[in-house]
Amino acid sequence: MEEKIILAGGCFWCTEAVFSQIDGINKITPGYIGGVTQNPTYKEVCKGDTNHAEAIEVLYDSKIISLADILHIFFATHDPTTLNRQGGDIGTQYRSAIFYEDEKQHKLAEDYIKTLTDNEVYEQPIVTTLEPATTFYPAEAEHMEYYKNNPNQPFCSMVIAPKLAKVHQLFAEKLKRK
Repeated sequence: MEEKIILAGGCFWCTEAVFSQIDGINKITPGYIGGVTQNPTYKEVCKGDTNHAEAIEVLYDSKIISLADILHIFFATHDPTTLNRQGGDIGTQYRSAIFYEDEKQHKLAEDYIKTLTDNEVYEQPIVTTLEPATTFYPAEAEHMEYYKNNPNQPFCSMVIAPKLAKVHQLFAEKLKRK
């Protein structure tokens, strides 16, 4: 059964590249959500004036991968303890957030964060917000499959490639078979 979740974990180039490796992920669309501007552009979002987050809309087959597994991968591949920041990317557009589709997703995400907190997985408090999904605006075409199309671009080789190595190490059993 195909389901949808929208995740914001910093730069959408990174989160798209991570989840493109995972079996059961049917489609990933980078885009913008959670802001006030209708039909925002990358340039507007990067200025930080729209309050949108760079995010990915993930369509997944829940018979192959569970939302719990998706959340595990999401939290393991970005820093959910830095407010409005991931690495060198700073601003509300890089916030850590889960935009849930229904109360079931909200409860699962809330319980997952509580488990991480109770088990002291992170030294600092988790600042990931849980927000109801609002209008999702797909990003411009040049942002789709960015890593796949630009693997030698410096940001891709210095930031995304190490994330993918981590995914391959931690989640080998969840990877797509070629």
